Amino acid sequence: MVLSQMPQDPLLDEKIVGALRRLLQEEAENLISEKIAQFVRENELRAKELSLLERIIRVEEELKALRQIEADRFQAINDRFVSMDKRFEALQREMQARFEAMDERFKAIDKRFEAMDKRFEALQREMQARFEAMDERFRAIDERFRAMDKRFEAMDKRFTFMQWTMGIGFSFLAVLIGIIKF
Repeated sequence: MVLSQMPQDPLLDEKIVGALRRLLQEEAENLISEKIAQFVRENELRAKELSLLERIIRVEEELKALRQIEADRFQAINDRFVSMDKRFEALQREMQARFEAMDERFKAIDKRFEAMDKRFEALQREMQARFEAMDERFRAIDERFRAMDKRFEAMDKRFTFMQWTMGIGFSFLAVLIGIIKF
């Protein structure tokens, strides 16, 4: 039977419609809840995947940021080494200049010492000449003293001779006077 051939009873229609509504509502609720559960399950997987993807992206961004920080640090360290190299080179140049200045000073000092050595050699020659002249004078004085010693020895011999002569003469006179008085 077709619906149009059925007797029309509003109460029955309402009951059928109510039952159909309940049935459809229960079926729709079951179907909707199943579909929602299935949607939730699928979306949970997708949400997990999306969450994992977001986490992976964050980790990759953090790694990229860390790499950039490390690159900046390495660049800063490299810049420090470059600046230290420049400082060391400047210090080396300054020290080299100082050493060269010191070498010049030492050369000037060496020249002064050479001049002083020449003066000392001249002074030594002059002093040597003076000492030799003094030695000559001392030899001359020594010869004079030897000559004087010879003179004193000669005079001493004369005095001794004169003493003996006078002693013998006085003795002879005393003996002669003693012989004459007797």
